[in-house]
Amino acid sequence: MEAMTSKTNSTQNPRCAFMTFYPTKEEFNDFEKYITYMESQGAHRAGVAKIIPPKEWKARKTYDGISDILIPTPLQQVVSGGAGVFTQSCKKRKAMTVGEYRHLANSGKYQTPPHSDFEDLERKYWKTRLYGSPIYGADVSGSLFDEDTKQWNVGHLGTIQDLLEQECGLVIEGVNTPYLYFGMWQTAFAWHTEDMDLYSINYLHFGAPKSWYAVPPEHGRRLERLAEELFPASARACEAFLRHKAALLSPAVLRDHGIPFGRVTQEAGEFIVTFPYGYLSGFNHGFNCAEAINFATPRWVDYGTAAAQCSCGGARVSFPMDVFVRALQPERSELWQRTQARAAGTHEAPGSREQGAWRADRALWRAALGLRDLSPRREPLPAPQVAVGRGRRRRAPGLPSSRRRGRASAPPSGAPGGGAAGRSPERGPALRTRPGPSDLGVPPPGGRAPGHHRREQGAEELSGQAPAKRRLLLSPACTAQGPEAPPLSSDGPSLDSPAQPSPGGPPSAEAAGRCWVPAP
Repeated sequence: MEAMTSKTNSTQNPRCAFMTFYPTKEEFNDFEKYITYMESQGAHRAGVAKIIPPKEWKARKTYDGISDILIPTPLQQVVSGGAGVFTQSCKKRKAMTVGEYRHLANSGKYQTPPHSDFEDLERKYWKTRLYGSPIYGADVSGSLFDEDTKQWNVGHLGTIQDLLEQECGLVIEGVNTPYLYFGMWQTAFAWHTEDMDLYSINYLHFGAPKSWYAVPPEHGRRLERLAEELFPASARACEAFLRHKAALLSPAVLRDHGIPFGRVTQEAGEFIVTFPYGYLSGFNHGFNCAEAINFATPRWVDYGTAAAQCSCGGARVSFPMDVFVRALQPERSELWQRTQARAAGTHEAPGSREQGAWRADRALWRAALGLRDLSPRREPLPAPQVAVGRGRRRRAPGLPSSRRRGRASAPPSGAPGGGAAGRSPERGPALRTRPGPSDLGVPPPGGRAPGHHRREQGAEELSGQAPAKRRLLLSPACTAQGPEAPPLSSDGPSLDSPAQPSPGGPPSAEAAGRCWVPAP
């Protein structure tokens, strides 16, 4: 543990490769210190990292007796679109137990198809994405960790996020309390960053693997711009419409549009940690059970204060940042209070001179933070005027056929200096539907308008309904951040984130998996 540095190193892992870590039993004792160590090796630059616990560690002694756990609101996922650009909506189903859900997931209608390897299964996933409507047992409040499991128990991580409940009396289910996710083949979580751009940790208790796609935080804005062009009406309706968690984009689409991304497969008994402002998406290979929660470190505070919020109010999950700024960045507290006061004064007058002054204060705040990875957000662009035409279908790239240890990942797809050839966490309310050629169109046959990406055939504006996270205010000590934070819905759950070895011990981490250049 003495070899672990406490300073985040942005020069490590310049290619934003996924990394897999193998902590020793001693290193596993201090969660926050090990996260800091991972970041000192550059793991955060990929947006996601995998952790293989020590062999002697167990989350739970046995999973017998969990069949009677109730899934209150299973969500049937319905997908529309085509050519690698899809929208996902959710329909509530009647409550069922885990035993009933397992039986359904393993039935002929929903079971995993025969496949030779992960690469073959991924091809089948994207090829059949429009067929079938899998049911996700998502956002089930509770934990399967044994109470006497002290290390890496997701319900008791002991990070600075605990200030929310300690200082504000605020509990947000799925943010500072754990959620369980029961998945089946094809159930998916759409492209999103975590609420308030927090970290997250996901432990796969048992069952089939889960595949993750991630766009490195430093390239997140590029994914947002692509989404704005593919879903223009949704972009106009909400400044952060990807928080509605309804947009699915295939690896082929990301690659074709030059979006750097990577991919990793999580298996039972493994942790996935996602980092602030890392865009994520993925799918389940079959029946499984995962547990997840958000957490925070001092490095996150900069991201939390600059996090974009859903402006339409349908998928807004926010909380006051004042307590974190006062405790961890006292020298910036006055500037933060000024930007918040300016925001409160301009809420009723969008586009006014006061709002312009607030934006100037906001820019000053971001400059004071020095957030290299957080480029300024632009206003949504008008929808390109294109005609309806025929688009060509794309095939998704394959997963690596073998997983090698001790080998660094290739740079993410689309990363500078890489070529495309040979390289190749889920909840929210509806996004606005705006029918018409501008929402379904592709360029006229023979080309596209200069300066515009081609719009995928069959891509509809994002729609559907998934409940928001439940928010419980246990104390009036803190108020919601900003004047525009409406009360959150409480009518049900919603949808589902080589290091150097320590001296004198075995290697504790290494780069693993593969990234692809084009394209959380």
